[in-house]
Amino acid sequence: MSLCFEWDQEKAVLVDELRSEYCFDYSKGRSNRFAGRNRGERLVVVLDPDVAEVFKTSESVNKILRAIITTMPPISKLKAAAG
Repeated sequence: MSLCFEWDQEKAVLVDELRSEYCFDYSKGRSNRFAGRNRGERLVVVLDPDVAEVFKTSESVNKILRAIITTMPPISKLKAAAG
């Protein structure tokens, strides 16, 4: 079961039903403008709500993480200790 919108001249009405068939007009489709944008360049991380209340932007998250990184031992020492 799925929720879909049925369009009226004046408003959209929420309908709780599945159609037996859907017809899509792919000629009006556009390529995804976000596809490939972050390929290999970025990592997406989902913040818990309490953390997201404090850090509103990616810049604020990156700033504090970079500050924490400066206090950590070099990565090579961490790998040696773990291996």
